[in-house]
Amino acid sequence: MEFSHYSVMLSECIEGLDIKPDGIYIDGTCGGAGHSSEIAKRLTEGGLLLGIDRDPDAIAVATERLAPYSAKVLKGNFSDMKALALAEGVEKVDGVLLDLGVSSHQLDTLERGFSYHGDAPLDMRMSQEGISAKDIVNNSSYAELSRILWEYGEEKFSRKIADTIIKRREIKPIETTSELADIICSSVPAKFRREKNPCKKSFQAIRIAVNCELEELNRALDDAFDMLKPGGRLCIITFHSLEDRIVKQRFASFCKGCTCPPDFPVCVCGNKPRGRLVNRKPIEATEEELAANNRSHSAKLRIIEKSDV
Repeated sequence: MEFSHYSVMLSECIEGLDIKPDGIYIDGTCGGAGHSSEIAKRLTEGGLLLGIDRDPDAIAVATERLAPYSAKVLKGNFSDMKALALAEGVEKVDGVLLDLGVSSHQLDTLERGFSYHGDAPLDMRMSQEGISAKDIVNNSSYAELSRILWEYGEEKFSRKIADTIIKRREIKPIETTSELADIICSSVPAKFRREKNPCKKSFQAIRIAVNCELEELNRALDDAFDMLKPGGRLCIITFHSLEDRIVKQRFASFCKGCTCPPDFPVCVCGNKPRGRLVNRKPIEATEEELAANNRSHSAKLRIIEKSDV
């Protein structure tokens, strides 16, 4: 199977994980094993990499590419990493990597229905199971469609797009990516269509809803941090402001110590920071990487290290 995927900020992730040769690591979004391979090849006897992905295509490719190493690929969602790791006898790890969002393979394989560039069945399921984009577009109420487009896509024309979807599907079901793209374009004023493709935000929003991406991220963050050994690191690459905001705020909560009211003269709660930020500001792709892979332009890498408390 041909599976192309550019590993975003690869060297920055490897450096950020501060890999120990005999350490145990989890790549919660294994994909085509780009990051995973670089982690695994740095491990010696006693080291282990667990790669997790819910996409059957990714599972097949990653299993083959990681075969030479001390690694195992598991089918599942990164939000279930604690249970998946425990099933392999792993309780604590030295590092976790999450590369969020959609993979290049998923975008470039038109029949997966992620891209608005082309005509394909309206799908967008990373796991290739469960509710699809077609189901959401054709069965959601006007209020729900508006909410999805606004909350997950920050689409200013969410109500107009939702209204057009409702009217079009009364004539016939909306079944393809090109049909949805046409609806979005017809709902957005010409001025905005000329500036950039107006489909990006709506397709992102529907994809997030199909795959429950923000809910899964919220579930995963606490478990990933809890699984770290003292000195272990959690590295997360985000691709839009909604993801980055969740990661930034949760990292800040891990680093917060005293929770006493500010007017207390001394601390009485005894709470200490559970982690420290390795990079105070998010790391972004270099000019060289942007030239090689334009999809890196919105990527932000945040890294936190668990404290010895």
